[in-house]
Amino acid sequence: MNATQFAIPGIRLGTAAAGIKYPDRDDMVVIEVVEGASCAAVFTRNAFCAAPVQLAKKHLALRPPRYLLINSGNANAGTGDQGMQDAHACCRVLAETVACQPDQVLPFSTGVIGESLPVERIHDALPAAIDNLSTGSWETASRAILTTDTRPKLRSRHFEFEGVQVRLTGMAKGSGMICPDMATMLAYLATDLSISQALLQACLDDAVKPSFNSITVDGDTSTNDACVLMASGASTLAPLTERGSDLYKKFVDEVTELCMELARDIVRDGEGATKLVEILVQDAADEKEARRVAYTIAHSPLVKTALFASDPNWGRILAAVGRAGLAGFDIDRVEIWLDDTCIVRNGGRAAEYTEQAGASVMSRDEFTIRVMLGRGDMLARVATCDLSYDYVKINAEYRT
Repeated sequence: MNATQFAIPGIRLGTAAAGIKYPDRDDMVVIEVVEGASCAAVFTRNAFCAAPVQLAKKHLALRPPRYLLINSGNANAGTGDQGMQDAHACCRVLAETVACQPDQVLPFSTGVIGESLPVERIHDALPAAIDNLSTGSWETASRAILTTDTRPKLRSRHFEFEGVQVRLTGMAKGSGMICPDMATMLAYLATDLSISQALLQACLDDAVKPSFNSITVDGDTSTNDACVLMASGASTLAPLTERGSDLYKKFVDEVTELCMELARDIVRDGEGATKLVEILVQDAADEKEARRVAYTIAHSPLVKTALFASDPNWGRILAAVGRAGLAGFDIDRVEIWLDDTCIVRNGGRAAEYTEQAGASVMSRDEFTIRVMLGRGDMLARVATCDLSYDYVKINAEYRT
């Protein structure tokens, strides 16, 4: 897609190089939201949530934002009172520059934890970011928010309702410290619909569960996770006010699909990842136990290293299912599949299984591990990736 296809009327983005960590690359984004727009967000549930998360939540509760300020390279997390002062200072400086109130600015940071935010560098770079505000700057912005990511995550979806085209665009960043407990590392979505804040929040809450809240790279939940959905109201459609309306249902479906696409882009770009693997747990007694089994498999270092090696060591998957802690678990009812290849049935290796068939599936860039528990009719999906040498190298050298 070209820049105009990503553009959302009423939402402008500008970038600048503040030199926070990475020399000679844009590492700061300003997003301008038109007056009268609505905004919804979900944030990390990590008890050590970063100063910008705390302040963004506080500001969002007061009134709709006019600006979002995002920096990469420094998380401003684990920085105590000074971190909160720095987050306030960034909001204040931007507000003074664009003539709005500080509480109309939502701050976001991503990067190294425990280091002070270089507020002066952000202050000095703000004029450049504001000068190049444009509706067509989504691609540039999607690159400026990256840290260890190897590529940007940027998606757009359009759909028609009553002859009017509705636009949706979203960008995200994240490749390590990915096991969100609300959303993803950072994600920013926008639409031109007019919709109340309450309905927008309900839509986002529904969309993050099967998408950003159903992925894991390494089992770590960040201190800075945030996902924001902005609605500019520039569409000619009448304002969306009813949760049960056809437009609302369609909108939720489209936002969810956009979030699903971005979430899988994050897993594909997991630090050192070579494979995207969906873990589908079926026939569970309830969704909670289905997710428990799925995450036990997804977080197993032994399973993840076998995925990297394309080694059909199915005993590791079997062991993960068995230690998920399900009460009254009957192993004879369980089936485990790699795509269309059954590896476990009736408590042991499936009679038709061959090592060659398992290796064939495991060598693919994308495939599904499917577990049928034989306990009910509920299911859960979790997307994950393999664990490679590069994951250790990237994180061992992260601060050097």
